[in-house]
Amino acid sequence: MEDIAQYIARDDPDAAVHWVVELFDTVGRLADFPESGRIVPEVGIRRIREVISGAYRVVYSVREKVEVLTVRRGSQLLRLNELDESVVSGG
Repeated sequence: MEDIAQYIARDDPDAAVHWVVELFDTVGRLADFPESGRIVPEVGIRRIREVISGAYRVVYSVREKVEVLTVRRGSQLLRLNELDESVVSGG
């Protein structure tokens, strides 16, 4: 997330701040509604979900708490081998 915000800030610092605030608002709602995101289609594991924030995908895991796994452009696919083995196995 920090890398993305810095990239946006190169052209428009205000847009970067707005993007970060929007992203935190989106993720903050997951505390109350952890299963509100859809199951990541290319992974197909029920506890690995995503929400969309602007042009970005926020991929997260739902267990006892919500853990954000990655933030990436909406057009980028997620491969199972990119995730930590403990996330995939549920351990």
